[in-house]
Amino acid sequence: MIGKLNHVGVATPSIEASVKMYREVLGVSDIGERFALPEQGVWVCFVNLPNSQIELIEPYGDASPIAAFLEKNPKGGQHHVCFEVPDILEARDAMRAKGATVLGTGEPRIGAHGVPVIFVHPKDMGGVLVELMAEPKGAH
Repeated sequence: MIGKLNHVGVATPSIEASVKMYREVLGVSDIGERFALPEQGVWVCFVNLPNSQIELIEPYGDASPIAAFLEKNPKGGQHHVCFEVPDILEARDAMRAKGATVLGTGEPRIGAHGVPVIFVHPKDMGGVLVELMAEPKGAH
């Protein structure tokens, strides 16, 4: 049902510091600009790799949904993994039919790639927060 790994989400207290680390320590040169997703409560920046991306996410305001994660992990860390799916509504319904908890209202929202996404609770995914996203048009 799932397609390719699109990205690994990494929560960080500072995108700027994380970008510096990816550039200076790991030698990554293809890094996008930081942009705001206020409706999701995060700043986002993509580190582009040959086969995937790292999505750096930083809180956008005190009510950010990743604030609690960073309280427990002050230096940041892996937040979620994201897989592409051909049909987001079909994926959501399949997750629910299999007993998995789709977070929020369950209605897809627009993610950082501009396509609908849902999140599946870690308790149903082996302890990993899973994001499912509609395949971006023209990505394959």
